[in-house]
Amino acid sequence: MNTVMKRTLGRSGLEVSAIGLGCWAIGGKFTLDGQPDGWGAVDDKESIRAIQRSLDLGVTLFDTADVYGCGHSERVLGRAVASRRHEVIIATKFGFLFDEATRQATGSNVSSEYIRSACEASLRRLGTDYIDLYQLHCGISSRAEGEEVITTLEELVHAGKIRFYGASTDDPELAALFAQGPHCTVIQQQRNVFDGNDEVLAFCEAQGLAALCRSPLAMGMLTGKYRSNAGLAEDDFRRRAPSWCAYFQADQIHRWAALVDALREVLTADGRTLVQGALAWIWARSSMTIPIPGFKTVEQVEENVAALHYGPLPEDQMRQIDELLERAKEAR
Repeated sequence: MNTVMKRTLGRSGLEVSAIGLGCWAIGGKFTLDGQPDGWGAVDDKESIRAIQRSLDLGVTLFDTADVYGCGHSERVLGRAVASRRHEVIIATKFGFLFDEATRQATGSNVSSEYIRSACEASLRRLGTDYIDLYQLHCGISSRAEGEEVITTLEELVHAGKIRFYGASTDDPELAALFAQGPHCTVIQQQRNVFDGNDEVLAFCEAQGLAALCRSPLAMGMLTGKYRSNAGLAEDDFRRRAPSWCAYFQADQIHRWAALVDALREVLTADGRTLVQGALAWIWARSSMTIPIPGFKTVEQVEENVAALHYGPLPEDQMRQIDELLERAKEAR
């Protein structure tokens, strides 16, 4: 395996590649509450080739969820890493209800009984007898419910079903609650050049928790490919642009594209591509961050992983980006 930049996965002490791969897109088509929630059509053979290529390039962390493709993402990931399971850290998530046959997801359930059954189902789909990192994927209704979730996760740790756990949340209160769990090691959160909850990130730094950064490329906006929604497939969830995906909302996409243009020169200095500069910004933002960009092709994986060879952005470029973002904010 190639020598690449690494980071520690929070309190677990596990060493992982400083970049992981997010496996939402390779789950293919599915709906959530009746609306498209995938990234359009997918080629499973290409997905497997991409994962195996990333392994050869030194990637050791893969983040998926049971609801991605209503189980399909987990199955594809499991097939891809089957012969090299000992080399990888598999992270998956639980909490959403779905039907594999119809690829329809709706609602959520975080009861102890459901978490246990969801864990067993994920183990079967992944083809493994343990999950390295198990993460809450939805919200909770009360502190008491959250405490019950943590108790259940601790029991799964002691049963050998999972090794560590965390939560995917931008809510400081939920992050603080989970941090009390003895085997909590990660708070997954939105983080990219444009967006992120600084309070949650600061909390992770103070508590020694890894910050898995979802949407590190702003759902693709930071690739520089998009100036409108026209090129997106009808079943790509970005076409409906939910509130948490403002980058692709019809009345805002041009503003985000213009901001990408303003940042392009700084992010691509030193020979980096725009994508590589955006990932490097995340590493420079905090020593606890681990970006998990999505992918569909070998080519995308190769570009993402090549960012490791450049490392974090230097301080002067970080300052320039801060200044450009501040000017853009003042201009709005």
